[in-house]
Amino acid sequence: MTVNSEDFEKKIKYKFMDKGLLKKALTHSSYCRENKLSSVECNERLEFVGDGYLDAIVGTYLFKHLEDIQEGKLSKLRAKLVCEKSLEKVGIKLGIGEYLFLGKGEEKTGGRNRTSIIADATEAVIGAIFLDGGYEEASRFILREFKEIIQNVLSGNFEKDYKSLVQEELQKDGSIPEIYYCVDKEIGPDHHKTFYVHLECNGKRLGSGVGNSKKEAEQNAACDTLNGGYI
Repeated sequence: MTVNSEDFEKKIKYKFMDKGLLKKALTHSSYCRENKLSSVECNERLEFVGDGYLDAIVGTYLFKHLEDIQEGKLSKLRAKLVCEKSLEKVGIKLGIGEYLFLGKGEEKTGGRNRTSIIADATEAVIGAIFLDGGYEEASRFILREFKEIIQNVLSGNFEKDYKSLVQEELQKDGSIPEIYYCVDKEIGPDHHKTFYVHLECNGKRLGSGVGNSKKEAEQNAACDTLNGGYI
C-alpha cells in the first residue's frame, strides 16, 4: 500500500485489515488492462457488492425512520439516495479521485474527475469495507458519509428531476403532449462524449442542454425549458 492509501483510510475513518481489498476498490479496469492484470483485480466486483449493501442499509434506515411512508415512496427516496450523483458527491468529498489506480489513457482524458468512475469507486469502497469489517462497519460508513444527502432528500432539498417537472407542466391543461428528447450531436471519443440535446413538444423545439451523458443533457434541456421562458 502507498502512503496515499493510508491517508485515504484516515479520510474514510476505517482501517483495513486486508489492505488488498482497499487497493482493489481503488483500481479501475483501465489500470488492469494496461498492466496486463486479471480483470478480477479491478473494482467492478467490489462495486457489485457495494451496490447491494448500499441499497440494503439505506432501505433499512428509511424503513425505520419513515414509519408512515408507503413502499412506493420509500423506493423513490432510496433511488435518489443511492443514485450515481449521490455516490459522486460522497466520492468528491472524500477526494477519492486522487487515490485511484488508473490507466494512462484514462488519466489523460480526465478519468479522475469522471462522474461514473468516482461513483463506481465509492460503491466499491463500500463493498470493500463490508467484506473487511462486516455489516456494522459498512453501515457506519454509509450513514456518516451520506448524512447530508439523506437530510437533503428527506427535506425535499435535493437535485430536481427536471424531466418529471417539465412533463407535469406540459400536462397541466389535461392534454397528453408528445415529448421527445433529440440528440443534436455527440462530440468526443466513445469513453468521454459530450451530448447536445433539445426537447421537442408536439413538434415544437423548446429548451436545449449539454452533458457528459444523454441523461444529464436531457435533464439540462428540461431545466432550460422550464427556466428559459419556453412554457
